[in-house]
This record gives sequence, structure tokens and C-alpha cells, in this order.
Amino acid sequence: MLSTQTQIAGFSFDNCLMNAAGVACMTIEELEEVKNSAAGTFVTKTATLQARAGNPEPRYQDVPLGSINSMGLPNHGLDYYLEYLLDLQKTESNRTFFLSLVGLSLEETHILLKKVQDSNFKGLTELNLSCPNVPGKPQIAYDFEATEKILSEVFAYFTKPLGIKLPPYFDMAHFDQAAAIFNKFPLSFVNCVNSIGNGLYIDDETVVIRPKNGFGGIGGEYIKPTALANVHAFYQRLNPTIQIIGTGGVLTGRDAFEHILCGASMVQVGTTLHKEGVGAFERITEELKAIMLEKGYESIEDFRGKLNYLD
Repeated sequence: MLSTQTQIAGFSFDNCLMNAAGVACMTIEELEEVKNSAAGTFVTKTATLQARAGNPEPRYQDVPLGSINSMGLPNHGLDYYLEYLLDLQKTESNRTFFLSLVGLSLEETHILLKKVQDSNFKGLTELNLSCPNVPGKPQIAYDFEATEKILSEVFAYFTKPLGIKLPPYFDMAHFDQAAAIFNKFPLSFVNCVNSIGNGLYIDDETVVIRPKNGFGGIGGEYIKPTALANVHAFYQRLNPTIQIIGTGGVLTGRDAFEHILCGASMVQVGTTLHKEGVGAFERITEELKAIMLEKGYESIEDFRGKLNYLD
């Protein structure tokens, strides 16, 4: 029986596809739409402690091979998403969902995670260490000392399933150094990758988004080779208990297949979901199943991580 079912941290999901944080997840209405689609689950908009309006518009633009954005973390605040998820646990007790969050300071990160720890939330929490679009704030995951410090402090009290969303790394030494840190902690998953930070797209003689004079995170087809490289590099280096969510450049079933081939247990869809709507999940799933059928694979575990190399 052909299946795209998967597991993360012992939780089962009927489909390995889901939304990427930031797309179709700002409001409860959007999350409901993803929940009721062919997606296996959803992740909420990355929540801060208080609601945020985000950066001035225009702050997102579809471009020929993807997208550019400098959103600035617009969201309704942690309580909005956490309360919705707690309500959902009563009506959808057989399903598991992801809560994404980020602190604007180390102190705020701990306040957020302690609220989740003290709540009855039974799903998976994703700590975003890769927000490239908040002015004046560097990406924590590029500072290995800061990354180790925050994870050490978090795991001193946080006992629920926790993963981290990562920016793309571009150097083999950085894969080695990052994995060595992650392997010290009981992480449930890493999510590779967030958008490539601070790209620039020009239309005629003008930038296409307002914040930061046009600099923004690049998503879509542009980033797939980088995303696949990060998924596979961490698949090669991380403890087997730390699973990988692949994100970046998923337009088709073939793209999802390649993420899984590189080692991803789950695949997130961002730019394509923004452009196409939740119908993309059904289309990509059917395309993925067609590839699996052609190759004789019955489950994603039949080929996950089994990328071939040249002799």
C-alpha cells in the first residue's frame, strides 16, 4: 500500500507535507484551511511574546523563480496560537501540530518556552534560530557560541519535543561545527532551511520590497540546491534521533522526493503554497506518489536518505 505517512519524534502524520512557517498560518482561519487540506499537519506563524505588525509593506514579492520577503515577524502573539492549539487538542486529539516561536531577546525566548512548558500543549515546538529580517538582530544560528548557550539554558527546563529552524549554511566546516553542537542536546528535529537572508531583487531600476532598501529573504526555486545540501549535510552528521524537516524550493513532487532522498522525514512548502494555495498539497502529494510507484517504493522510509554518489 503506497503511503506518504511519516513520523517525527514518535508522532505519526498521514502525509509528509506541511506548510512552512510564515505561509498560510498567520490566522486561525488560514491554519484551519491547511489543517483541512491534504497536508499532514501545520506549523503556526512564528510567534513572539507580543503581537507584532511587522515591517512596512510592500514586504513580500513573488518573483520569477521564487520570492523575496522582509516580513519582520508579523504575528498575533504566542497566546493566540497556543490557545488555538490547546482547543484543537480537544477536537483533533488524533493529530499533532507544530508551534513555532522566537524571542526578540534571550530573556523573551525563555519566557516563551516556559509558557509552553507550563501549558498542556502536547505537540511539537519549533524554536526559530534563523530570522534574517528583523532589523538590528543577527541570526542566532550563525553564532555557534550563542546557539550552544541558548540550547544549554533551554534544555535545563524544557522537556517537551523541541526542534530548531535553521538558516542555510554554506561551508563544510560550519556543518561540522553546528552538528557537533546540536548532537549535545535532545533535539527532536532540525528544519533546513529558512530563506537565504538578504538577497536583492530588482525590477527595471527599483527594488521590489520596502524594508531594508529592498534586502530580503530569498525563497522558492532559487534556494532548492542550498536547501538539499543542508538537509543532506545534517543527515550525514546528526544523531539518528534528530530528524530533519526539509524546506526550500518545493514546487513539485520531484522536489519533495529529493528532499526525502537527502534525508528529510517531513517536507515543508512555502513559496509554492503562497502562490498556489492549499491545493498545492494534493498536487505535490500525487506527484510524489507517482514517482514512488514508478520506482517501486511503498513508503518514504524505502528511500529516505538513500542518495547515491558517483564512484
